[in-house]
This record gives sequence, C-alpha cells and structure tokens, in this order.
Amino acid sequence: MDITKKIRIGDLLVQNKIITNEQLVSALTEQKKTGRQLGRTLVNLNFISETELLNFLSQQLKIPFLDISQYPRKPEAVSLLPETAARRFRVLLLENNEFDVLLAMADPTDLMGLDELTRILKKTIRPAVVRESDLLMAIDQSYRRTNEINDLAEQLRSDMSEDDNIDLNTLLTSAEAADAPVVKLLKSVFEDAVQVRASDIHIEPQEHKLYIRFRIDGILHQQTEANLKIASAVVLRLKLMSGLDISEKRLPQDGRFHIKVRHQSVDVRISSMPTIYGESVVMRLLIQNTEGFSLEKLGMPPEMLTRFRKLLHRPDGMILVTGPTGSGKTTTLYAALSELNSTTNKIVTVEDPVEYRLPGINQVQVNEKIDLDFARVLRSALRQDPDIILVGEMRDQETAQIGLRAAMTGHLVLSTLHTNDAISSPTRLIDMGVPNFMVAMSLLAVFAQRLVRVVCENCIEPSIPEPFEQTWLKLELGDDLDKHGFVRGRGCSQCNGTGYQGRLAVYELLEMNTELTDATNQHDTNIFIQLARQKIAGRTLRSNAVALVVAKRTTVSEAMRISNQFED
Repeated sequence: MDITKKIRIGDLLVQNKIITNEQLVSALTEQKKTGRQLGRTLVNLNFISETELLNFLSQQLKIPFLDISQYPRKPEAVSLLPETAARRFRVLLLENNEFDVLLAMADPTDLMGLDELTRILKKTIRPAVVRESDLLMAIDQSYRRTNEINDLAEQLRSDMSEDDNIDLNTLLTSAEAADAPVVKLLKSVFEDAVQVRASDIHIEPQEHKLYIRFRIDGILHQQTEANLKIASAVVLRLKLMSGLDISEKRLPQDGRFHIKVRHQSVDVRISSMPTIYGESVVMRLLIQNTEGFSLEKLGMPPEMLTRFRKLLHRPDGMILVTGPTGSGKTTTLYAALSELNSTTNKIVTVEDPVEYRLPGINQVQVNEKIDLDFARVLRSALRQDPDIILVGEMRDQETAQIGLRAAMTGHLVLSTLHTNDAISSPTRLIDMGVPNFMVAMSLLAVFAQRLVRVVCENCIEPSIPEPFEQTWLKLELGDDLDKHGFVRGRGCSQCNGTGYQGRLAVYELLEMNTELTDATNQHDTNIFIQLARQKIAGRTLRSNAVALVVAKRTTVSEAMRISNQFED
C-alpha cells in the first residue's frame, strides 16, 4: 500500500476482523473526547494490543516494525533532526544514507508530519513503525544536551569581561531574565542530569578548566569541560538560588532549593566548598517520589522482608541501618516509616537534612548554627510523647545514648550508623562511649546495605570471569562455580556505553538474640564477632551479591566492588 495515500485504520481493522464495528464506534466516540489518535485510543481501551496494532500497520503499509531498544543509534544521524521536531512528530532518525533516511515513527500514517519532516530533512523518508513508549525513551536518551551546554558555557564566557571580574548588580538583574546565559546553562545542566538519572551534579574548578560531572548509578561521569572564567558566575547564581551568602567564599556553605525539570519536582541539596582554584559545588538531586515509599519496592529477599516487618512492629528497641553515603539508607528508613505511619502512631524524625517530606509525620531539621543539634532535638522529641522516633544518624556519644535510652523506655527508634557491615555496629556504638549494657538491652537488629548496578538488558551478553574473579566466587559457590553462567553489559546507547542501567540493593541482617545480647555485655568483642558470624553465615553482603551475579542481574566485578573482598 502506498503510504502517501490516507489509510483508514479503523475500517481496515474491522475488515480484517481484528476489532468489531461496535468497538470502532466506541473508539471513535472516545477519540472525539480526548483528541488522541485512533490507534492509541484503541490500545488504551484494550480493544487491541500495541504489538498487534503495529504489526498490522507494518503489513498494511509494507514498512518494517523495529524494536528500537535493540537498534543501534548513531549520534551523527540523530543530530540531523532537531529535538523539537523529533518530539513534536514522535520520530527518531536512525540512518542517514546518500539519498534517503530511515525514520522510526510512532504513527507512520501521519501524512502531514511526513510532509513537514521531508521538508526539514530534504531527503526521501523510509519510515519504520516502533512502539511509542520505546520511542519516547529513545528520544530522551539520544538528545543529550552536551553540545548545548558547551555552547552556552562559551556564550557565558564571551559575555564576561576579560578582567574576570563579575558585576554583581548586572548579574542579579540579568539572572532574572529567562534568556540570561548562566540561567540557560544551568537549565540545560539540570535537564540533562534528570534525563540520564543522575543523583548528583559536581561543578569543580581546576587549574585551567571547569569540570561538570554527573554521578549516575553511583559512578561519576564527566559531562563537559568549560572555561574556568565562568565558574564564579555559575557558583554565584547557584548561591542566589539557594539563599546562601554570596559574599562568603572562604567557608563551606550548605543550602537547598526547589526546581521543576521535565515535569518533575526536584529538591536540590547544595554544598559549596572553597578549593585552591575556586569554589567547588556538589548538588544532590532528590526527585520527589509521587508513588511514595514501600517496603515491597526495596527488593529485599522475601524471608528477610518478613523478618524486617516483624521487627518494625515491636513496641520498643532500636533498629540500625548501616552503609556508606549513597547506599540507600534513607530510602530504607522512609519505607519503614511509611509502613508504620498510621493515625494510632506518633512519629517524630530528627534529620540533617530532611530529604523528603512525609505526610502525617513530624519531621525536624537539625540546625547546628543555632545549637539545634541531634541530641537537643532528640531530648525535645521525647517530651512530645512519640511512639516511633527516627534519628538521621548516630554520629556522637550523646545522641547514641539518648537514642538507646529512648529505645529502653518504650519507644521504637530507627537510625543509621556508618560501619562496613552489620557485625561491627554494636562494637562501634561501644567504641563511641555507650555502655555495653545499654547496647545489649536496646539493640534489636542491624541492617547493612549496598547498591549494585544492574546489567543493561539491552546489551547483556555472556561473560567469562577473570581468574581472580573466579577465585573470589569460589568463596561462596565452591565446586558449583562451573554450573553457573555469568554476564556483562557490552555497552549501548540505552546505558550510555556503561553496560549498566539502574541499581539494586543488597542487604545483610543481624538480628540480636539471647546469645548475642550476653556477648555484647562482655568486654571481649571477639566473642560477639564470632557468634555473629555464625548467625549470618551464608546471608552476608557478599553472599547476597553473589546471588545476584548467579541470577544474571549484575556482574562479578560489581559484586566485588560493593562487598567485603577481604572477608575470611
């Protein structure tokens, strides 16, 4: 069928007995209300699946039906079509040949769109039909803003005076205008960061360059290099946005601000620090979770989740979550609070900072500038008659003792501690100066957790572990090593060439019992460590990480990175 002729999808679907005439009439009525395309309306009404519809269009129009997630994308070809046109017509340019181009389309029957695209590209178009959801994801991944950011950084540099001094009054005035170069630059940086799921943005002045880097899935990636002259203008604008002291450049400062990026609400935590080449700024991006926090979404093994739920419904005691910065401790604690949040529970949190707002919970922000520290807020919180208390971190002896005493007197206390694993947490509390008996009587359980990167499903392929990786795997798998297959990510456009996409949590749970409580009361920590190792044998961070490797969810090198490689 000639694609230049108008195709009546509904009539053809009825003729081929794929849908009934009644379903077509119903879909046309719904289409008048929503204004959506008939094909999308039929899919939304569940009269036909998207795959069935696309296969039908492919056959009728005699054009290929592609899985765009598996199709290699060429940046030089993608860039020939402006992003505005790609999003407007829902298309992506896949191949650029001498006389024609291959164009992935969500709706190949859009004749007006085809005419406009032909005018823009000035070449014959070979259309291919693709799933709309996959196409929208591919557009997001393909149109990175690297070139745009570089151009805006250069524009900002050229607008600045050669003496490298900034006219504050001019910047304050121009920064309010939407077309100010520094505003455009930061807008593009934030949009690109959200697009690639970055958790942090690092702005780092060096001797001759300004580096902008993104942390994606726990690993830093360089986004761009810019002229060092623009660093002061960028930092000054960020300070204005977060209400920091713009005249203070010698001391570190912390702040926060709220922005909307790509229809998403994002809280930004900002930290500035003076370095020898200027102020370094790190911004943590906290995308507001509209679906809320849930224990089921944590990815805990079912048996561990059941034990965790039982612990959370204890009337008193302390539960600790341990791990390094960025290991997902806050997410675990917020999921626990969401489980406990009800009209019958009074919940108070003491945090620094408050990362997410939780409805129905009394959250307190620590402010050490006015002596509102953890210990002071915690003492005040206990006078508020709480049932459950969350303490952001057990960072000193006073806070730990108040928290443990609260756990002994009828309160459930949740908190975090910086230790390498679950076993070392009770010892760490004792080293901080907390009496042994207080730890023994109050501590219910300790969770240790890490985040591992997940192998990209689009470019996953078999892999043979290196000799040193096989030696490490044998610590858990023993002689069964040869029975398992292993994988890696080759690197593709969907995962930005990293071979990974997304992260999963790995947990270790040490639940206190009578033996461990008695051992904690003794001054010989070796006895406690020996008993604790026996209790969690086979359920350590390492063993759970290896389980993900065997399940082909992650790689051996990633499991080794997050677990204790020197564990006996």
